[in-house]
This record gives sequence, C-alpha cells and structure tokens, in this order.
Amino acid sequence: MLLDFEYGQGTVQAQLPDNTDVFIPGVTVPDPPHIPEDKLVEETLKSIRNPIGMPPLSKLAHKGSKVTIVFPDRVKGGEQATSHRKTAIPLILQELYDAGVEKKDIILICSNGLHRKNTEKEIRGVLGDSLFNEFWPSHQVINHDSEDPDMLVDLGTTEQGDPVLMNRLVYESDVAVLIGHVQGNPYGGYSGGYKHCATGITHWRSIASHHVPSVMHRSDFTPVNGHSLMRQKFNQIGMHMEKCMGKKFFCCDAVLDSKSRQISIWSGYAAEMMPLSWVDADKRTYVPWAEKKYDVLVFGMPQFFHYGDGMGTNPIMMMQALSAQVIRFKRIMSDRCVIICQSLCNGFFNDSLWPYLGEMFEQFKHDEMNILPDMNRLGEYYATNEEYVRKYRFANAFHPFHGFSMISCAHIAEMNTSAIYITGAKEPGYARAMGLKTRATIEEALEDAKKKYVGEDPNILALPLTFKTASVHLCMKDG
Repeated sequence: MLLDFEYGQGTVQAQLPDNTDVFIPGVTVPDPPHIPEDKLVEETLKSIRNPIGMPPLSKLAHKGSKVTIVFPDRVKGGEQATSHRKTAIPLILQELYDAGVEKKDIILICSNGLHRKNTEKEIRGVLGDSLFNEFWPSHQVINHDSEDPDMLVDLGTTEQGDPVLMNRLVYESDVAVLIGHVQGNPYGGYSGGYKHCATGITHWRSIASHHVPSVMHRSDFTPVNGHSLMRQKFNQIGMHMEKCMGKKFFCCDAVLDSKSRQISIWSGYAAEMMPLSWVDADKRTYVPWAEKKYDVLVFGMPQFFHYGDGMGTNPIMMMQALSAQVIRFKRIMSDRCVIICQSLCNGFFNDSLWPYLGEMFEQFKHDEMNILPDMNRLGEYYATNEEYVRKYRFANAFHPFHGFSMISCAHIAEMNTSAIYITGAKEPGYARAMGLKTRATIEEALEDAKKKYVGEDPNILALPLTFKTASVHLCMKDG
C-alpha cells in the first residue's frame, strides 16, 4: 500500500506491505461526540456555575477581589474561534463582573513555565481579538517568568521534599482560576488539573523534581498512565500551593478531541474534579484497538510541530518526539519493536528557540557522555547560565533547563526499542550521533530491519498523522 507520511514542510510517500495496519487518531476509531458549537457557551457556563468540591465564583469573588486567570500557552494548541480558552475566559469574566469584581483587579497569565514566552501575536492567537484588545493594552496579560525573583514566592517543599516556587501574583490573588485542557500527554497521562500549575507557573527547581531521569525512567512512567510518580508529584506540588495560599484553585478544564474540540467541561477543585474528567478523557485517549503487538512502527516527522520550528530537525528534540510516541504506544509494541521515522534531520537547531541545545549536542559527544542521562549532571550548570536565562526572559527562547526535560524523555526511545531508523535525513550524521540508524528511504529501512531485528513477516503499524493531530494512547483490544 502507498501511504503519505509527514516530512519537512509537507509529506513523503512510502510503499508498505498490503497487510500493514494503519491508525489515524479520530478517524480509525472515532472520537466521542464533541459538544456542538451552538451548545458550547451553555455547557461551559453550566460547568462554571456548578463546580465540583468548591463554591462557584459568585460566592468566591466580590468587589475588591484580586483575581488571576491562568491560561495555557500556544504549545497546548486549540486556537480556533470556539477553543476552550476563547469560550471559557469571557464567561468567567462575566461571572466575576456580576460578583462585583472590577476589571482593573484581574490579571491574565500565560502559563508558559519553562516554555518560551509567547509573543504578542501568539497571545492574540490563543486569546482571540476581543480578549486581547480588552486586556493587552492595559498590561493585564502577561507571560509567567520563572526567573523573575520579584514575581516568585518560595513555599518551601512538599512533604516529599520537592521545592515549590510559584508565581507571586497567583499566590497573592484572592481568586486563582486555572483554564486547562484534558488532552492525552506523555508526561503523566493528561494535561490540566494540578499538572497545569505544577509546570506552568513554577521555577526550574520545582520542575527539576519531576522532569528528570530518576522519575521519567521508572517502570511506572512508560507506558503512559495517570498513576506514575511524576503524576503524584504534580498533585503534591499543586496541593502544597493550595495549602500555602489558603485557597483552592478554581479549575475549568475541557476534555478535548483530536481536533481540540470540547467533549466535556469540568470545573472546580482539582483533587475531586480531575478523576471525573479523566473518565471522559479515557474514552477518547486510551484506545483499546490493537489485536496484536507490532514489530515495526512507521511514521513521519514534520519540521514544525508542538514546541516550534525545528522540533523535527534538531536531534535532541527529534529524540524527545520519538520517545513521546514510545511512551504512548508501548502497550502495543512487541519486545523487538523497531521504529522507522521519516525526518529531514538537517541539523537546523533553531538557535533562537533553543540557544543551548547545540552546545548540549556537542557536549554529548565528549567527556564520557555515553547515554543521554549522563548529561543530567550538567542540568544546574545550564539552568543557571546567565546568557541562556536572559534569552528565556527577554528573547522568547525556551529556558535552558527545558532542554534537560527533553533529554530525560529522549532516552526512553532507546530504552524501549530494538532500533530506530531515521530515513530521508539531509544530514544523517546528526541522527547517528544520537544512536539512531539511517537509511535513505522507509522501504530500505524496513528491509534492513527484517534482516536484523524483526524477521521476514513483521507486524507493521503505520501512523500517517502522528504529530499534527492530537495523539491517543494505543492499547491492546483485550485490555
């Protein structure tokens, strides 16, 4: 069969055996029904006015209340006119105004965490023109700055000893609202809930308590699930914030489908609301589809996806993207499984977004760096590099410690596969330096894998839309 796979700025075709299975999220197995557009406001407002485990905003807020509304950055997707941010925030604002809150007492905070600060254009994209024009000119929309000492408050540690530093404006507000997305995420199962505050409005030292090999290389992390040590740490950090603030976060989370449309809306106290929202999210995300385990996974990698332009060409980011698929699909991978991935792999690091990854890549070649976790000992060295930190703060670059969360994840692909082939690489040496095999085409890679790893009649799964469609966590049909 002839299939198109993501590659560079477009696609590439490959001829695969006719008995190849194909999975496309939302198509092969349809998503649960999403809320019709003409019902979105009604359903979202119903959720906001009937929160789980805490009073509604009409009881929490009043004249004089200081309010922070924390919303996800562009990495979390969903910029259509009916997106959750664009639907929920205006409704929440109206509830606050009706309770007597004045506009001047409201701050909207983009929860970029260690991601790069979103630009003015990107903030407009995720909020929409109306919200942007209402709050941006008066400087009431800001990015979180995890390196601004005046904007952070140190809350000590959780009972497990994890440091908790959080956004001071959120800490000092009378009402703290989290707008979240419950969408499949390799890091702890789902976005939203306590994951939102534990990663989006904290400091690198907080994130270094969970985005590291000691947490991410455990057997409870892969395959993805909601009971890993990482997820426990998210919850502990979020609850510690609430304990120190003396208030609960008011969460408004949307369960999203493959096209970031709302399946259901959940509001209230995260500790009680999250498990309920996951019941709906599980129906879309954990898909019991596979009738056999697969020896070969085939997919393509575009140049621009998720974290930004260069994600599919920068060797460290490529490895993270490969590992994210392993985390999602481990349940349906055989013990000898091989990945074949079509990627430009042209050495474009995009230094404006990741100014430190080129240096990390070069360092990985030396000084007894045999596997990616060996790099972790340099985490603090990079995280405190003043120039890299300045680029995070003032030049829309990712924070340097973010690179170490990528490296920690990146090793998971090597841990759980027999081999990984990169095909179509313009500069294949970058892939080989990361321990990957290279071949000119998908067809050539498959023939080599048959000879060396999977035999002449392997079970092959093709994933033609892996990165630009919200993924699922594939499971065996028999549970």
